[in-house]
Amino acid sequence: MTSRPRLATDVNYVNGLAALALFVVMAYVFMTSDVSAPAGFADGSIVASIGYAMFDMLDQGAVEAEGFLVAFIVIALVLDAALDGAVMLARREDDEQSVTALADGGFLSRTKETSSEHRSDGGSLLGRNDGEDAGSSDDGGDD
Repeated sequence: MTSRPRLATDVNYVNGLAALALFVVMAYVFMTSDVSAPAGFADGSIVASIGYAMFDMLDQGAVEAEGFLVAFIVIALVLDAALDGAVMLARREDDEQSVTALADGGFLSRTKETSSEHRSDGGSLLGRNDGEDAGSSDDGGDD
């Protein structure tokens, strides 16, 4: 016989009440705040003003852009630090070992069967011993 799940009655309601109180406070703040119409920059380009501020040509910019420039530089520094950290974490610690791509180094596996006795680059297949002397020179061509 199966039993049905029981509702836990020993629950702490403090966390739920705290979340509900925070929701009520935030809803009150947003509902009673006076939101004015958005005011943009009437004339001039923000991007051009930031560019002029970067090169200390403030008299040519139509908008005061020093605040934007500070935010731009801070974000650039944070992103640069994140990139440096990613490179540091990705670097291997033992510099003596050379890191190569996943490749077989130009060698064929002994388990691969091919229709030809010679490799396409002129050498013989590794792992094959056709009774020839190990010291013989084979150019890989047809005789």
